[in-house]
Amino acid sequence: MAANSRYSFPSNPAANPKAVVTGGKGSSHYRFTVLTDRLIRYEWSEDGGFEDRVSTFALFRHFAAPHYRVVDLEDSLEIITEHFHLSYDKKKFSSAGLSVKVHKDVWQYDGNSYGDLGGTARTLDGAWGRVDLEPGVLSRKAYAVLDDSKSMLFDSHGWIATRPPGRIDGYLFAYNGDHKAAIKDFYRLSGTQPILPRWTLGNWWSRYHEYTASEYLELMDHFKREGIPLNVGVVDMDWHKSGWTGYSWNRDLFPDPEGFMKDLHNRGLKVTLNDHPADGIRAYEDQYEAVAKALNHDTSRNEPIQFDCTDRKFLDAYFDVLKLTLEKQGVDFWWIDWQQGDRTKIPGVDPLWVLNHYHYLTSRRSLKTLQRPLTFSRYAGAGSHRYPIGFSGDTQITWAGLEFQPEFTATASNIGYGWWSHDIGGHWGGVRSNQLTVRWVQLGCFSPIMRLHSTKNLWNSKEPWNFEKDAFKTIKEFLILRHRLIPFLYTMNIRAAYESEPLIQPMYWNHTDAEAYTVPTQYYFGPDLIVAPITSPDSTTTLMGGVRAWLPRGRFVDLFHPHLVYDGGRYMHLHRDLSQMPVLAREGTILPLEGTARLANGSPRPTEITILLVVGKDAQFELVEEPEPEHEEALGDDGDTVQPPLRSFVRTPITWKQREGILIIGPEWNGTGRWRQWNVKLVGHTGSDVQARVPPGFRATREHGCTTVALGHVHRWNPDGGFEIALGRDLQLDVVDVNARVFDVLHRCEMVYDLKDPVWDAVARSADAVPTRVERLQGLKNVDASLKNAVMEIWAADGRAKGSAKGHEVWVDVNKGGAAVEQIEEALKDYVIV
Repeated sequence: MAANSRYSFPSNPAANPKAVVTGGKGSSHYRFTVLTDRLIRYEWSEDGGFEDRVSTFALFRHFAAPHYRVVDLEDSLEIITEHFHLSYDKKKFSSAGLSVKVHKDVWQYDGNSYGDLGGTARTLDGAWGRVDLEPGVLSRKAYAVLDDSKSMLFDSHGWIATRPPGRIDGYLFAYNGDHKAAIKDFYRLSGTQPILPRWTLGNWWSRYHEYTASEYLELMDHFKREGIPLNVGVVDMDWHKSGWTGYSWNRDLFPDPEGFMKDLHNRGLKVTLNDHPADGIRAYEDQYEAVAKALNHDTSRNEPIQFDCTDRKFLDAYFDVLKLTLEKQGVDFWWIDWQQGDRTKIPGVDPLWVLNHYHYLTSRRSLKTLQRPLTFSRYAGAGSHRYPIGFSGDTQITWAGLEFQPEFTATASNIGYGWWSHDIGGHWGGVRSNQLTVRWVQLGCFSPIMRLHSTKNLWNSKEPWNFEKDAFKTIKEFLILRHRLIPFLYTMNIRAAYESEPLIQPMYWNHTDAEAYTVPTQYYFGPDLIVAPITSPDSTTTLMGGVRAWLPRGRFVDLFHPHLVYDGGRYMHLHRDLSQMPVLAREGTILPLEGTARLANGSPRPTEITILLVVGKDAQFELVEEPEPEHEEALGDDGDTVQPPLRSFVRTPITWKQREGILIIGPEWNGTGRWRQWNVKLVGHTGSDVQARVPPGFRATREHGCTTVALGHVHRWNPDGGFEIALGRDLQLDVVDVNARVFDVLHRCEMVYDLKDPVWDAVARSADAVPTRVERLQGLKNVDASLKNAVMEIWAADGRAKGSAKGHEVWVDVNKGGAAVEQIEEALKDYVIV
């Protein structure tokens, strides 16, 4: 890749002249750009100059001009669209002089960004639990505001630039609760989320530890022996000689770096190295002389070459001498671990922005290895979604940290940031806990990126087999599940890039109900799955963890506990033992999984697919896979990376017709006609005699609340354009067997035997009316509140069940986390070393 292509990227920053309203005189000049009838840019300057260069946030300001009306008088200006009414006194912007009415809300200029639903934060470094979030572009009010006045710019040659002081530049989003429309226009203005390579969606191994090459390779082989697949091997900073910054391999640990990385590649792994670049290049570095020569740096006194990302010559030497040498040895991409603030020699230029932007663009030279451009670094502000993948920093190992992480991940979508990678299991501090680690891994499985990590500590590591037997089993199962989810995840990756739909979305993105705003740790994972992670310790009575959830209208089944079916439109308290977490699928859900029994590192395209099908409603899903080589269109003529047209991807539509009971798979578009084995798993349906009809036959089995139909090998490119499977007309989810499920819960409870009887009698033996029995259950003394809620969950889940308590449910307030845990964590704060 030529050096100048590092400074080239798609943009169209100048606005449509038909959308611009401008004027002013003396020392007050204004410009408004009506981007859409719900999105307006506002600018003010003293000198009459306005900004048409690319900012770190805004790359594409040229929209088709919407319909709007202007009322321009001597001392006032009004701009009116269907959705907002702007009023302005033609003076320097002030709260009294500039306001916008949106629906019933009025915004008055104050120079700040505003989005009370939150966005994300630069880092979770050192976080015990919750941290303050920067605003996103979504709000409970009818408007949100993004102030862009201080962001860094890029000139017409792709190099960094700064703004003249004193100018005001901002954007008002007037979407009145239409959150998805706001995000779509955010992406239109700032650029879409890029496509991630398929392999990024699997498991990453990372640990801050002084590995030797042989130790690291043996660890990778241990994962293979355990049947746990990996896709990325992360090597933290001890790969280099000393200190935080380094670019020379520690030959005592890695005597043959090229051989080491080749061995990782041969094991199906990509390799990333940690880089803290702030200390520059010192005289003992292997490449000191080469970089010095490129920069005409005097080496006679062995003075270090200072890091200076505002110097284009330094940046070119940093990439094209220093890092390219290491990439030729086998480094696939870089983990940029910048922790040194947001200032450089040029005021207004954030080094993190510079590093993220140019690392991402430079990674285009490695497309044969990476498939797509990629970097791995912290969030630098609005627009950072263009440089995946995000590294969220060094969280402490606490229940409070776990509880905040699903909310933190979901609200990041409010600023378009869809690909966070967290230190799964927590990074440092805290206490060793099998429970906490398992619950964090479960969250990681249903997170954008699944990366195990821990700090440099003899006792703190995340190798699954180092935990207790049951914990190890569950961690292993979820790491395997993560790789099985990749067919779904890659499809969601394409959906995010082409349809402006991040993988993870807060509940209020899809529901206008007030309740959707009250469950911050609950989120959508794709269009049909609702995840409610358990983020507190298990009850010592029920041996289950619990979480308060809100279910929208409809009917749902739990993928991990398909014996439980829920009627929605209400709050529920969900309880699961350590082997499970609540992941609810609505009726009419299709979820494709890798079906291969033994998964390979690197996640090659699967030869076997298992379709999880939730019956009860019609369903559609289009499985999307990477373009075949003959359809790949990755690079433009000028070297710019562009997203290939959607038509170039391999696509397989999957359709379920509920009334007829027909599942249609195919036809596959752009494929090669390879043979593929298909299986269908009816989640939560076992009641009817499934009569699948498909050549060359099938095998049906029932277990654990599901019916699985194995179809054998079916050619994916049949002359008739796919194939149909008749599974049975109008299949429905099983009705919850309340007594059987309550018995299971009571049987496992560790409590006084005699106290189980009155609980059982209230649910299963009494002939009284349900409300009376519910009242009796709630009135039982010496019965743990968590048990009452666990019983109530089953009793009220399914309104179709005989004697269901739906509509009569009562929930007991359980002290989340438990006093003992809170006391331990509070005491630990006194011993934390920051």
